[in-house]
Amino acid sequence: MALQILTKTFAASFWGLALAQGEVSQELLNGDDVCAPGEECDISLRQLRGLVVGDNITSNSSAEGSLGSSWGSCRHYGCPSSYKRHHRCQCNDQCQGYGNCCADFAICSARALPSPAPSSSSSATHAGAATPLAPGKVSGHPDPSKSYPSYPGFSLALVEEFDAPLDLDNDPIWTWSDGGLYEGDVRFVKEQISFEDGKMKITAAPNPGIATQACSHAEVGTVAHKPLVSGEFRSRRNIFRYGRYEVRMKAPEVQPGNADIDGNFIATMFIFRDAKFRHWREIDIEVTGDRPNSVTTNVLRADNTEWWRPSIAASSESHVRGNARAQFHTYGFEWLPDRVTWYIDGKAVRSHYGGHPPIPDKSAKIMMNLWIFGPKANFGGKHIHNNRYPMTSEYDWFRFYKWDGEETYPCAGFSPSCLSSDDTYLDGNNPCDGQAMLGTWHGKTACAASCR
Repeated sequence: MALQILTKTFAASFWGLALAQGEVSQELLNGDDVCAPGEECDISLRQLRGLVVGDNITSNSSAEGSLGSSWGSCRHYGCPSSYKRHHRCQCNDQCQGYGNCCADFAICSARALPSPAPSSSSSATHAGAATPLAPGKVSGHPDPSKSYPSYPGFSLALVEEFDAPLDLDNDPIWTWSDGGLYEGDVRFVKEQISFEDGKMKITAAPNPGIATQACSHAEVGTVAHKPLVSGEFRSRRNIFRYGRYEVRMKAPEVQPGNADIDGNFIATMFIFRDAKFRHWREIDIEVTGDRPNSVTTNVLRADNTEWWRPSIAASSESHVRGNARAQFHTYGFEWLPDRVTWYIDGKAVRSHYGGHPPIPDKSAKIMMNLWIFGPKANFGGKHIHNNRYPMTSEYDWFRFYKWDGEETYPCAGFSPSCLSSDDTYLDGNNPCDGQAMLGTWHGKTACAASCR
C-alpha cells in the first residue's frame, strides 16, 4: 500500500504539472480507463485533472457552469459509500487513501453517511436512537408525545399525524388538487379527502353530485367529464427536494370485506413537478390493484415534454410482505443528488443511480392520491370489472426528513420566500389556493376557475 500511494504521489506531481499546463491531449483523457469491475479503483487522469483545478472550486460548486459542476463535487454527487466509476472525483470514505476525493469532500467527512431505513412497521421503531420532538423544530402537525426515528445525515423537518382535520384551503403547507389525469377515470375534488379516526382517507366513488368546473388550475387547462371523483392531497408549492420521504398507508379493497380480489386502482405517495409545462420531475410509490402485494416504484425526468414515453422513465415492480390492502405498510424513498433508494417496511427494495433517466434535480411538490385508470385499464390492474365503489385508501402518517447537504429547499418556515420564478411557474392547485397562475403555456395564459 505504501508503494502504491508513493506511485500515485509521483504520478500526481508529474501529470498534475502537465495537466495544469495543458500538455495532456484530450484524446488521452478520453481513452483514460477509470476502473474495471473488480479492480482496485486508482485515481484516473480525468479525476486528476479535476484535482488540479480543485483549488479554484468555490463553495457554490454546484452552480451550473462552475468548475464544481464541470469536474464534480460532493454537493452534486452526495456521499455514496462506495466508488462510483463514472464520477470525475469521489466522495466515499476511501477516496483519501486513493487521492481522488472531490475538492469539497469535507462536507461528507464532516457528517455520518445516511444509513438504511428502520425495519419497523410501526412509528415507535427507529434506525438510531429515537429523537424526542424539539418544540418549534418540526413543521406540520407532529405529536409532541412521540419520539420519532432518526437517520444519520437527515433531519426531521415535517410530520403529519392526521390526528385532526386539516383546513386544505388555508393550511400553509397543504392543499388539494382540482385536476384529473387524461388517462384516468376520476376528477379530483376536495370533498373526497377526509380526516377521521386519526387517518387521512381518500375515496374514489361515482360523483354524488359534487359540482366541478371544466377549468382546472392543477392541469392548467380543461378536464373532460369523468364518471368518478377522488382526491389528491398535495403541498402548495414546489418546495421539496433532497431528503427522505415516508408514509404509512393502506391501499383500498377492490370489494368490501375481501382484500384478495384484484381490480384497478393506483394509491400513491410521490413527488412531482410541472410535467407537460416545463420540467417533468417525478419519483413515485404506487400501490396497484393487480395483486394484493404489488408496488411500483418509478422515476421520471424530462424537459418540455408533453406526453409520457418510455425513454423518460424507469419503473420497477416490488412487493410487500402480506397484503397491501389488508394491513398498513410503511413506504418511503431517499432522494439524493446521486441516487434514489426506495424502501418498503424499512427494507431497501431498489436504487436508481441516474443514467436513463437522470436523477431529478428540481424542487417539487409532495402528492398523495387515489385514481382509477379507465376502461382500458392499461395500468393499475386489468380486472377493472371487479371494482366496487366506494374505494378508500388510508394514510396513518407522513414524514419528511431534509437531507443535511440540501442548502436551498424547503424555504425557511416552508414559506415561498426562496422560490425562483421557475419554481412558481404555473404552480396552481385549485381555484381556492390564492396562488396566481404565473406564466403562459403555448403562448396562452391559464384558464381561471372560481372558488366555491
